[in-house]
Amino acid sequence: MTPPEAVLEVRDLSVQFDVPTGRLPAVDGVDLTLRKGEILALVGESGSGKSALAMSLVGLNRGPRTHISGSAYFRGRELVGASERELRKVRGKDVTVVFQDALAALNPLHRAGAQVAETIRAHTDVPRTMAANRAVELLAEVGIAGPTRAARAYPHQLSGGMRQRVMIAMGLANDPAVLIADEPTTALDVTIQAQVLTLLKRVQREHGTSVLLITHDLGVVAEVADRVAVMYAGRIVEQGTRDEVLFDPQHPYTMGLLGSVPPLDGPVPERLPTIPGSPPSGVERPSGCGFRPRCAFAHDGCLERPVLRRRYGGTDHLDACVLSEKTRLRARAAGADA
Repeated sequence: MTPPEAVLEVRDLSVQFDVPTGRLPAVDGVDLTLRKGEILALVGESGSGKSALAMSLVGLNRGPRTHISGSAYFRGRELVGASERELRKVRGKDVTVVFQDALAALNPLHRAGAQVAETIRAHTDVPRTMAANRAVELLAEVGIAGPTRAARAYPHQLSGGMRQRVMIAMGLANDPAVLIADEPTTALDVTIQAQVLTLLKRVQREHGTSVLLITHDLGVVAEVADRVAVMYAGRIVEQGTRDEVLFDPQHPYTMGLLGSVPPLDGPVPERLPTIPGSPPSGVERPSGCGFRPRCAFAHDGCLERPVLRRRYGGTDHLDACVLSEKTRLRARAAGADA
């Protein structure tokens, strides 16, 4: 079966930040494709470069100390080299962002409904009254009880779950093709997390929206993702369908992440396996495979920079590991634990 068309194509994207000790490589030559109507989960530890990658797609981390190279094509339109004026036509209309901290992202001085209406009027020439009415409709669509009352409330008067729904309503205001959700369930209780995830699935299904979901929660990935890209030290180390990555991991880092998740059934171990060491955080990065210093199965071949390609997984299952199939099976059995 032919896969859906690509809505967003990222090629050799690099993002570097000037810091006191040099130039920090937050994103290091990433290739990524987001297809129409799918949820692609970008997974990794804090500091792996997930948010830096996503924000560079819409120009939200540009600045004199930021260096971005490579390409990001939205339906054939280049975003990385686009001017701020061109980006404003795309950002908030065709490509929108839902931030993890809704209280910080929303303007505390304006009512929730007014902020949704402002998003509509920024890209369409409609009267204020019509935009305000549409804002109430959007708040109802994202599951807010009493949308008229919520539209009149200030952000601090809403619960965390309601604020996140307001952010999603703003994201959907102009029927975007791509929704970037940056840790949308962070700091929400389990019940509200489930409601937000259900909402994202409904948005994908009913609007045909492509969702780039940034998270470090593998439970979230298992719940909603169609495909998964695992990121480590600024690089994609594994990519495939949700089932391929979660049930047939090929990279030791992915195996380590999965091994650290408590089992849902069976005996609970006294101590969960952990990945030894810490991810690189400074300007100096290890040569070759970025995970090499933490991998119990590394060898001399890992000194060369690995290429993301199909090795032992399914047709679309890519990984950036040069270990043999036999060694991978040993790594999986050990949970990638030293």
